[in-house]
Amino acid sequence: MKRQDDDPPETPRVLRIITRLNIGGPAIQAIDLTRQLPSRGFSTRLIHGRLGPSEGNMQNFLRTEGLPVTYVRSLVRPVAPMLDLRALWVLYRQVCAYRPHIIHTHMAKAGTLGRLAGILYNRTLGRSRPARLVHTYHGHVFDGYFGGFSTNLFLAVERWIGRRTDALVAISQHVKHDLLSTYNIARDSQIALVPLGFDLSRFLAVDAGSRLRARALLDIPDAAVVVSTVGRLTDIKQQSAIVDAAAALRDTETSFLFLIVGDGELRGSLEQRARERGVPDAVRFLGWRQDLETVYAATDIFLLTSRNEGTPVALIEAMASGVPIVSTDVGGVRDVVPSKDYGILVPFGSPADLAESLKGLAASPALRETLGCAGRQFVRERFDRERLMRDMTDLYWRLLNFPTTIQ
Repeated sequence: MKRQDDDPPETPRVLRIITRLNIGGPAIQAIDLTRQLPSRGFSTRLIHGRLGPSEGNMQNFLRTEGLPVTYVRSLVRPVAPMLDLRALWVLYRQVCAYRPHIIHTHMAKAGTLGRLAGILYNRTLGRSRPARLVHTYHGHVFDGYFGGFSTNLFLAVERWIGRRTDALVAISQHVKHDLLSTYNIARDSQIALVPLGFDLSRFLAVDAGSRLRARALLDIPDAAVVVSTVGRLTDIKQQSAIVDAAAALRDTETSFLFLIVGDGELRGSLEQRARERGVPDAVRFLGWRQDLETVYAATDIFLLTSRNEGTPVALIEAMASGVPIVSTDVGGVRDVVPSKDYGILVPFGSPADLAESLKGLAASPALRETLGCAGRQFVRERFDRERLMRDMTDLYWRLLNFPTTIQ
């Protein structure tokens, strides 16, 4: 969208706040937007908080040198009242110093504290020119993360802050439906549907030659059917189902090798589970890796076993690499795999279906090729980074041209 005559005469400033730069879609998007927005007419600054134990650092994967990045140590993912109050005060001071035209938050904790800091600013120093408040729901924590009381408390807070937010960005139709209908957090007029977008070039470059080099690098036997997954080793991702699938397929004629890429609080228990199920040699734990294109190149089938998902970035990367996928049918997975033409979806909590799907794909190289090609074309068109930048800058210009939400 072109700037109009009544746009602000100064360069619009966007303050982006994210809970932490752990490996995943939110951090990739936050860093990319911080890097790309200046070429589209905006000044920008990124604030992030502290990583949790065993979380991979996105700053090690995407260069942030030269970007205006501020670290707030008291901004952490868990609920911690004293740290949260300190983080709110630090964020408020940052907002007052930067005087942004737009405050855009990512992830639940940053969404709460960052928008509260924006509301305080708008009622104090920002009265003459309030900052527009934007929050992106990359998913939500209302299903599968907390108990009933905590979930209801979070919902009440989200509804209160949501009424005071100018735009709520949903990354998928599934997330939009939850915000509107399931949890009644927002009005339809507040929601902007903006799918994720990435630089997928290194995954789109994966080919047959890449496969040979990757298998040699990872010391994978030629005859092995490689099933990989990428993500935090945490309860919501349910990687225990991968170990169980390996055990269920142990006595089949096919030689399966499972690669689990990532780290987290459950790594030790998952390794112990693999030993107890008698498959320690069939399940390799690779930790976090920067060369994910190597992992995908070596992979025959990508497996996602999550209990809940927003828009799973690992699925997008695997599909861009031409890898056929098997996934639980949860959350926003269908926004990435809209039909059986693009992958195989199974109900959550059905290990037998997972094992049978893997077995069927392993036995059909032609089906793997068909699904891999279709998936690659789909994500290439839908999850392009340039499309994300256009969508987001259009949203920002609309907000700058319209009156702010009544506080």
